[in-house]
Order: sequence, then structure tokens, then C-alpha cells
Amino acid sequence: MLQCIFLLSDSGEVMLEKQLTGHRVDRSICAWFWDQIHSQGDSLKSVPVIASPTHYLFQVVREGITFLACTQVEMPPLMAIELVADVLSDYLDGLNEDLIKDNFVIVYETTMVLLLDEMIDNGYPLTTEPNILKEMIPPPNIVSKVLSVVTGNTSNMSNTLPGATSSCVPWRKADLKHTSNDVYVDLAEEMDATINRDGVLVKCEIYGEVQVNSRLSGLPDLTLSFANPSILNDVRFHPCVRLRPWESNQILSFVPPDGQFKLMSYRVKKLKNTPIYVKPQLTSDSGTCRISILVGIRNDPGKPIDNITVQFQLPPCVVSSDLSSNYGAVNVFADKTCSWNIGRIPKDKAPSMSGELVLESGMEKLNAFPTFQVGFKIMGVALSGLKIDKLDILNLPTRPYKGFRASTRAGEFQVRS
Repeated sequence: MLQCIFLLSDSGEVMLEKQLTGHRVDRSICAWFWDQIHSQGDSLKSVPVIASPTHYLFQVVREGITFLACTQVEMPPLMAIELVADVLSDYLDGLNEDLIKDNFVIVYETTMVLLLDEMIDNGYPLTTEPNILKEMIPPPNIVSKVLSVVTGNTSNMSNTLPGATSSCVPWRKADLKHTSNDVYVDLAEEMDATINRDGVLVKCEIYGEVQVNSRLSGLPDLTLSFANPSILNDVRFHPCVRLRPWESNQILSFVPPDGQFKLMSYRVKKLKNTPIYVKPQLTSDSGTCRISILVGIRNDPGKPIDNITVQFQLPPCVVSSDLSSNYGAVNVFADKTCSWNIGRIPKDKAPSMSGELVLESGMEKLNAFPTFQVGFKIMGVALSGLKIDKLDILNLPTRPYKGFRASTRAGEFQVRS
């Protein structure tokens, strides 16, 4: 069972705390965790489970906020922590340190107390469907904030049970009615890639989600099939998905929740190409470092590639920089982060950035070159190659509107120099 959940800022400050059982966990465990992060480096941030002298610690990081859970027994609680992070982000329409601090009373009294009391019972997951939780505890808005100030009552807990409690499926309200019936299916993908200093593609895979926005009356039964389901790996489903049709025929059969939800997630591994290339060249001697970066389209996806950015961290030994590009804006910030915003690659020129870095006195050359983080977004294309074959809907009196869309953006896209 989970014993407690802490929310930590990017500096290690405990912003929120929720004890889930009678056994109280002291905040000193957070200080121990943060000391381990600093002593062992940022690589520990990617480790989901850490064993402390007294507890097992489970961490999920979202937008700089660390969700840290503690338990003293072996259990699979990471999914519960991810659900807490998803629901909190959904309730606050985003998630960051300033937002939590600005809405501290609403976040703590409403989300952390009421929500977690409904989501986790004595350390075990109970109600985790966002649609039901939203009906039980409406998300905070301007009206609720004003009322909490005027009346002093910060609780907006509903006095009635959710409609789903009388439905045959726990994630859907009974007797739903919509004037216009429609359902939209989005394939939202992220490309993770690593390219070494020789330009060799070391890793390239896709993490994707099938996101559905359903506004259908009654109790519809949907069947979604893909043209090439064999490319999918590590699939994970919403509880509404029936497992037997997928295991036998790779078909998604489900009764959808009302509104927007994540139907499934997946990975497509060992892709051989990336849509763009980034070629950095760095030479260092005599106290300076000359840098040159070329960016271009490697494999045309058939749709425009937008929001292309290249970011890297200047080494601490760099005292000044003179960087410029033939296309796009180059900015160097106070924390020595360099950002080159290209946008969309023009047809008449290949974007390039070049310049010189001046090293501190006594440094002849750089001992370690930076890693370049690449960003991009492509609308209308799923780079994994996954294609939706058809979507059938049963138990609906009127013919619904069905819409499909795909998009891909860069995830952890690294080019090493």
C-alpha cells in the first residue's frame, strides 16, 4: 500500500503532502531523496524506484514537479502515482510550481484531500476514472475561488453520487444524451531518438497514444481496428477496452467514457529514420571553440515540419559567445542555455548556425562537447506508420460523425557532438 505522497519543487521543496494511512512518514525522507539526487547526479531522476534505508520511494516527474510516494512493502504503485499526476494536471489545466503555489488552498483542500481520498483508500487505488472524479468533485474555477474566499468553505464536494454509480459500466454516466453525436480519434506520437557524434542513429522509437473525444448518446459499443497492428509494442489500455478481442484479433472493442480520454498507449521500436537531420561540428583550440550546425529534412513526411528548435547548454567554462544564423533567431539566456528557433525550414535555403565560444582564462580547449536537444512538430502524420483502418459504432439510433487526426512531435531527441 502507498503510505504517503509528496509534491516536490525543482529545488526539492515540499510543496504539498498527503498521508494515506495511519503510519505517518516524516518529511525527512524527502531530504534524503534530494540528497541522493544531488550526490548521484540527474541520472537518478530517471530511476522510478529507489530503496531508502526505511522505505521504497517511487517518483514520477511532470513539468518540473516530482510526485514522490513512499511504501514499506513491495507493490506496483507507479500507475497510481501517474494517475494522480494526470488528474491534478487536468484539474488545474496544467501543472507547474507557480500554479500550485498560486492556488495552494484550492489545490490542497480540494485536490490533495478530497481527490486523493476518493482515488486511494488506505493506500490502495479505488476510483481512478477522471470523468467520475470530475462529477464528484468539480474542477476549481473562478467562481469556486471567489466563494471559498467569501464563505471560507474550500470544499466543492458534490452532495449526490455520480451518475455512473447506477450505470452498468463504472466509467460512463447512465442515460447520456447529446444533440449531435460525434467521436474524434487522435494518434498523438512522440519520437525519441539518439544520434551519436559520428552521425549514427543509435536509438529511434515512437511513444504514442490513441486519444478519443466521445460525445455519443446512450450506451454505444465501438470497435476500432488498425491496418498494421503488428508494429505495436508495450500496449496499455483504458479499463473500458475488452482484452479478449485484442488478444485474438488485435481489435479494440469498448464502451467509451463520455468526453476526452486516453484509449491506449503504445511503443513502436527500432525505427530506422528521422524526419530531420542536425549536424553539429565543433573544433576547439587556443582558448576558443568554433561551432557550426546544419539542419535539414532527411525524410520528407509529406506534411510541413513546424516548430523546429535546437537547444544546448553552454559549458561552464564558456565566458562569452558570438552566435548567429542565416535563418531563425538565436538566443543565449542567463543560465547559458542557447536556443535556436527555426520554425519551418524554408525551401530556398538550408538553415545553419555558426559562431565562436570564448573559454575562460587557462582553458585551451573544451574537454566535453554539449548535447543538442531537437524539437519539432508535424501535424497530419504518424511517423510510426500506424494507420486506423475503420471505426464501427453500434447501439446508436442516429449516424454519428467520425473524425480522425494524427500528429508527431519530438520527445527526447538528442544529437551528441
